[in-house]
Amino acid sequence: MRLVSICPSNTELVAYLDKVDLLVGIDDYSDWPESTNSLPRLGPDLDIDMDKLESLDPDLVLASLSVPGMEKNIKGLEDRNIPYIILNPNSLEEIALDVEAVGHALGEENKGKHKAQVFRDAITHFSKLAEGIEVKPKLYWEWWPKPIFTPGKINWLTEVSALAGAENIFATENEASVQTDWEDVRMRDPDQICMVWVGVKEEKMNPDLIKKRPGWENMKAVKRNDIHVLEESLYCRPSPRLLEGIEKLASLLHPEVFNP
Repeated sequence: MRLVSICPSNTELVAYLDKVDLLVGIDDYSDWPESTNSLPRLGPDLDIDMDKLESLDPDLVLASLSVPGMEKNIKGLEDRNIPYIILNPNSLEEIALDVEAVGHALGEENKGKHKAQVFRDAITHFSKLAEGIEVKPKLYWEWWPKPIFTPGKINWLTEVSALAGAENIFATENEASVQTDWEDVRMRDPDQICMVWVGVKEEKMNPDLIKKRPGWENMKAVKRNDIHVLEESLYCRPSPRLLEGIEKLASLLHPEVFNP
């Protein structure tokens, strides 16, 4: 089978299934695993070169609707009659279901079910450890700084927070992605701030910018300098690599409970 992935989280899911060898093309932002670096690049995930994709003669394309604007890719695939499936999970269980779905699509149904169960078992492991934590810090996740976007209740990062023994301060909002402002965040006064700007590498994020926002100098997280620059690749992509992100965050917040 000739497989194409046009979203980083989909590429990572293929790797989780040990099927990187089937990939013949990927989007520009797919950067893991390293073994995919030599594959043909088809452009950024919002602007896939459909002519180049078609020239690869794929048997299946793993598409996504995780970011507004990706609908254009779906139309391009339909116009060319290229077989595809769409992955668009918001929760950890939906990621597990996608593992099963892709396994089935690749003719590896049993492997897909097994890998999905391994993923679920890891989540159960973290959940049991988190249950014993009495003091759970309140987290503010910053996806984008201006305007501010942050994950809401129906987003995997709310689950990630809980599994790491913490709470997402925007779990009160029944949305996957919440647009808000600096004053709203200030009023919620989180214990910890997690910077995970989508598509931005860690070295390009500056915590000092957060400290200069009006009124933020009085927030608990800023006073204690509990501002964490985290890998967006481990938190902003709905793939099984979130397990690595959970482990890292849990060890950071509760090293006495979580041993990597």
